[in-house]
Amino acid sequence: MTTFVQPERPQEGFRHELYPYLGEDAFLGGALDFIQEALDAREGVIVSVPGDREALLRAELPDSKSVTFVDAATPGRNPGRLLAVWQDEIARHAAEGRPLRGIGESAWRQARTPSEAAELRYHEWLLNLAFAQSTAWWLMCPYDTADEDPAALQALTRCHPLIRRGGSAEPNVDYHQDTPYAFEDLTDPCGPLDELAYTRGGLAAVRDKISTCAAEANLTGSRLSGLLLAATEVATNSIRHGGGHGTLRTWTQDSAFICEFRDAGHIENPLAGRIRPTHQGAGGRGLWLVHQLCELVEIRSTPQAGTTVRLHTRLSSD
Repeated sequence: MTTFVQPERPQEGFRHELYPYLGEDAFLGGALDFIQEALDAREGVIVSVPGDREALLRAELPDSKSVTFVDAATPGRNPGRLLAVWQDEIARHAAEGRPLRGIGESAWRQARTPSEAAELRYHEWLLNLAFAQSTAWWLMCPYDTADEDPAALQALTRCHPLIRRGGSAEPNVDYHQDTPYAFEDLTDPCGPLDELAYTRGGLAAVRDKISTCAAEANLTGSRLSGLLLAATEVATNSIRHGGGHGTLRTWTQDSAFICEFRDAGHIENPLAGRIRPTHQGAGGRGLWLVHQLCELVEIRSTPQAGTTVRLHTRLSSD
């Protein structure tokens, strides 16, 4: 199990709370109370929740112009794209000069594999790091506890400094700023896999290997083209920053074609690839592109073990 150092407790400017609820009525009650508090305080509100939850709220808020709904499906299934959605909305509302609240419920019920759910939990932890320096930004994260694994809820709880109970937020005793984030182990490859060692001058061989294996899995067209571009970026990083060489493994699992890259490098910044690159910023553009091209990206990186990057491309376009 690999770890990153836990970010320091967010400053007063960013409040990040978990709202565990059971069923639609509890969701609606908690979300409406939170929104009303914001409206009474003349704060802006951004809501990004699954479609059925959005419909419930819209029915209760037909005339409110102070509530902005953001389509939770816009970034797709990759949690690595979610931070940029919040950043874009915060920047868009900044000109108003008002404090801002958000309600963000990830698409937990749409997570089809343990890897997808694990990356959603990691995204919740990264919010503390990404917005540590933000001012006047308050995010409530609803989570339906119906039929959920208690261990999964416990893992999610430790990602939130605050927890909402009885209509108010209180410090979460299960959140410890000095505890490193414990990644869930990568799943073992299922079924046969192909392997290729690559080094400088070997990018063409990497692309050829992926193309051959992808064709056997019936992955073709634009989806394969996007994967090849993402794979080239990751392999290039291995050569430049991972000791000049790496290992590619490919296999099919959970209706997805997976490319795994291993090298001896270390990615120090856990936000790399998740924050939209700027014209002034150096680096990070390659991993940003990778997140835009793949349905799921798993990264495990430590100085001791090196870096493993897994790219998931679903074999259907749903």
